[in-house]
Amino acid sequence: MIKVKNLSKIYKSPVKGKNFYSDLFNRQYKETLALDNISFTIGENEIVGLIGPNGAGKTTTLKILSGILYPTSGVCQILGMVPFEKKHGFLKQISFIMGQRNQLIWDLPAIETFHLNQHIYDIPIADFKQTVDNLTKLLDCQDLIVKPVKTLSLGERMKMELIAGLIHRPKIIFFDEPTIGLDIFSQEVIRDFVKKYQTENNATIILTSHYMEDVKRLAKRLLVINKGKMLYDGDQNEIVKKYSLEKYVTVTLERKIDEKILALVAKPITYHFPRVVYKIDKSNISQTVKLISEKLKFSDLTIEEEPIEEVIKSLFQSKNKNIDN
Repeated sequence: MIKVKNLSKIYKSPVKGKNFYSDLFNRQYKETLALDNISFTIGENEIVGLIGPNGAGKTTTLKILSGILYPTSGVCQILGMVPFEKKHGFLKQISFIMGQRNQLIWDLPAIETFHLNQHIYDIPIADFKQTVDNLTKLLDCQDLIVKPVKTLSLGERMKMELIAGLIHRPKIIFFDEPTIGLDIFSQEVIRDFVKKYQTENNATIILTSHYMEDVKRLAKRLLVINKGKMLYDGDQNEIVKKYSLEKYVTVTLERKIDEKILALVAKPITYHFPRVVYKIDKSNISQTVKLISEKLKFSDLTIEEEPIEEVIKSLFQSKNKNIDN
């Protein structure tokens, strides 16, 4: 479905010279390497999380895959087609949905934008009506499509954006920060919708998000990118096994205990009676549990992996050390 090989992108930006004439006749440019020789393939019916810090190259990657940008070098094919050629058959098979980027007609009901997209993508009216009906049911928003867009909340508008972007039933979908700025409830609605839509339509999805919960809930496979370089391509569970060096041990105490006694086990990272939380190196878990049993009276004890956010930080630190060395 998606094939990327040795893909690079260099942005050129003009550098202001000493005067107008030097800028006019001898303009100098600064080059910024946004993508550095990245490669990956994505098969049918996959949801892949593309993650990294700001400026890592995530959005640049999606823009190249969707045909908005042309790569400086390398190969990029979607369904056997070159994105930047923007062939009709290609454009009918993809969708690029960006959080807080409005394609809806502000003063009109969202259904008018849906009809516009119906004509753009040449969708038969019967298929159009069925698709709108299915998507509005999935998002539980049948009553919103007839309200002016400007009267909708941010979460409601995002639902309309999703319908507008999926009206042509694309095989490949690029989601760039789909839950950005939304409240927790709205984020959950969007996540559930993306998962249900992908399951029912066998869509291939690439998702970027700064909310790691989006990635954790939706994507089994991660592409981790930083400074234009691909740092990791693999299973989410495997990255936890490889780069998670510590675990969280949470103890529910039976009674309040002096912090000096708690410190005999290890220095707690939080203590709010009755819960005390330790962050322990994996190699010391057995010894720590033994000390807890000896020193503390407790009613419950749980051992959990680090949050994926912390694991990604460990990955970045590990890769940066290798680069520096």
